[in-house]
Amino acid sequence: MRFHQRLFIASALAALGAASPIEIRDTKAAFTVPQTVAKPFIKSGPAAVAAVYGKYGKSAPADVKAAAANNDGTVSANPETFDEAYLCTVTIGGQVLDLDFDTGSSDLWVFSSELSASAQNGHSVYNPSSSSTSRLLSGETWRITYGDGSGASGNVYADTVQVGATTATSQAVELAQSVSAQFQQDTNNDGLLGLAFSQINTVTPDRQKTFFDNVKSTLAAPLFAANLLKGRPGTYDFGFIDPAKHTGSITYVPVNSANGFWEFTSNGYAVGDGVFTSSSIDSIMDTGTTLLLLPTTVVSAYYARVSGSSYDSTQGGYTFPCSATLPSITLGFGSYRAVVPGSYVNYAPLYTGSPTCFGGIQRNTGIGFSIFGDVFMKSQFVVFDSTGPRLGIAPKTLS
Repeated sequence: MRFHQRLFIASALAALGAASPIEIRDTKAAFTVPQTVAKPFIKSGPAAVAAVYGKYGKSAPADVKAAAANNDGTVSANPETFDEAYLCTVTIGGQVLDLDFDTGSSDLWVFSSELSASAQNGHSVYNPSSSSTSRLLSGETWRITYGDGSGASGNVYADTVQVGATTATSQAVELAQSVSAQFQQDTNNDGLLGLAFSQINTVTPDRQKTFFDNVKSTLAAPLFAANLLKGRPGTYDFGFIDPAKHTGSITYVPVNSANGFWEFTSNGYAVGDGVFTSSSIDSIMDTGTTLLLLPTTVVSAYYARVSGSSYDSTQGGYTFPCSATLPSITLGFGSYRAVVPGSYVNYAPLYTGSPTCFGGIQRNTGIGFSIFGDVFMKSQFVVFDSTGPRLGIAPKTLS
């Protein structure tokens, strides 16, 4: 089921506790985009880990590659069980598609009418011929390949793109002319809208700006906030911060955008009720990564507290009995301690009916930084503020 767009006009931005208020000007936009988690399947644990390596241009460890290659990539699921991706409705040239909002990449690519009929099957597709505002960007191409073998490539058009109440009138839209089977199978997902910084956009020879970079000057405040929820739709708020969606004040940490990501430093961790260990953890905040990938020392410390857990090389990650009681993990943001409940760390069974589950926390071996993906973000309210830039983290009421 698709979720209709809704418009929420913000009027209480000053009520941010200790956070710095950002003025909303009445002539500018502030709106909410609802999400849906409905899908017929999710990536298996090994496939979810392998996908991260290709996304960030890294070579996956041999056991992760092998585990992904030997897995069919999916397990049956329902929205209340596994949160592999979060989709939002976007209108492109008057045509409605459900896209994955991804703060770890900078491409807006879609299933298109230029794919074969079999590749289009089950998807909503963008047809530039059906839009009176589309324009081919001659000579421009794009290609994305992920570590699990999935990928897509094609040509580029400019067209109107509407997200909530805001429209980019000449947004680069990357049309898939070729797309891997992994993407074809997820018929609820019609493409991706990247929300990282524009310098990592993959279009050549002329890099293109992201939707957010194109519209942020039209927003009441140049920011967006992600409120991902466990097992149910959450929201993205553009141009304002909704004080009803978080509890307490927002803690801000600086972002290093030199690599094109929402990159920050976490200052430590604790497992369960254990002592907080100070540690400098170079990380990125990524809505497009399902899992929470951390340094080996942190991951080892976590699973040492999980009865029956072990690193399974055939799966390329840590597994444990699905019946295990999992401890929480706490991650530091300056003086704020963000707690991820243990129940959020149980990602999925190895296969339908398996008594063994794949962990939502895994090693970041070879990537070069940690990735705070959806396993983390479901537990927190997160603000992506281009002023600075900076990230804001606050606790919220969990279901």
